[in-house]
Amino acid sequence: MRRAIHWLQAATLRLLLTLLRPLPLRGRRAVIGRIAEWLVRLTPLRRRIERNLDLVWPDLPRADRNRLTARAARHAGRTLTSIWYPADHGREVANLPIEGPGLDALRAAHADARGAVLISGHFGQWEAVRHTLRREGMEVGAIYRPNNNPWYDPLFKGGLEGAGKPIFPKGMEHYRGLVRFLRDGGMLAILPDQFVADGAALPFLGHPAHTSLAPADLALRHGIPLVPCFAPVEDGRIRVVLEAPIPHTTPEAMMSAFNDRLSHWVTRHPAQWYWLHRRWKRPAPPSHDSA
Repeated sequence: MRRAIHWLQAATLRLLLTLLRPLPLRGRRAVIGRIAEWLVRLTPLRRRIERNLDLVWPDLPRADRNRLTARAARHAGRTLTSIWYPADHGREVANLPIEGPGLDALRAAHADARGAVLISGHFGQWEAVRHTLRREGMEVGAIYRPNNNPWYDPLFKGGLEGAGKPIFPKGMEHYRGLVRFLRDGGMLAILPDQFVADGAALPFLGHPAHTSLAPADLALRHGIPLVPCFAPVEDGRIRVVLEAPIPHTTPEAMMSAFNDRLSHWVTRHPAQWYWLHRRWKRPAPPSHDSA
């Protein structure tokens, strides 16, 4: 039954994307954004967003929370649209200026044939970063979590590959190839703003959030820059901002610094973060064998 449901979901999405293709990208985003809003309204996804907002901003008035939930859902749909139509999104951002001191750090690393780790969050139009860096002659790969739907996964992975290759699935079986890629001077994008059961409990938006230390570990181990990157939408246009590299200290301090930088952007544009994640889940308590 689950296989049939997965097939139907993927087939419906592919049909929708085909029907919307004649529209300009902005129009496709508007339609898919509205669909995403209604999916959130009518499913348990709404409660997931509300739980996160209750934790982070418990005093937010109900009307404001409802508006933010709707806007966040629409933004999630618009961001997925950019991934599902990578060629059109690439053309859209082809001439965007790249802001911030991180660009010079990446250019220096590239010129020395050194790798780099780019970290961002599920915020704004995050794939714009990799598209614009490709224009600079820097191909940026990425890590992703394979989707549970085997018929949808090729569509999502293909969209990510449209902004840069290679794409590494999460998991230790792919770790060796990832390390070799960085040693050979590759640049890798990671979005470490999801719950990781064995991560360090680091502050994010004012609350401890289990955070992966892997991006900082990779940067330290290979002596390469760790560059926070963000692509907010402001005044109807996408910005690509490459911030100053995070100084090499300890993995915990470096990832705390990243959480602070992402918190700044989320506070500035709260509807542009992916509130659908269970970011503040508590790990299951360890089991104890009975005597």
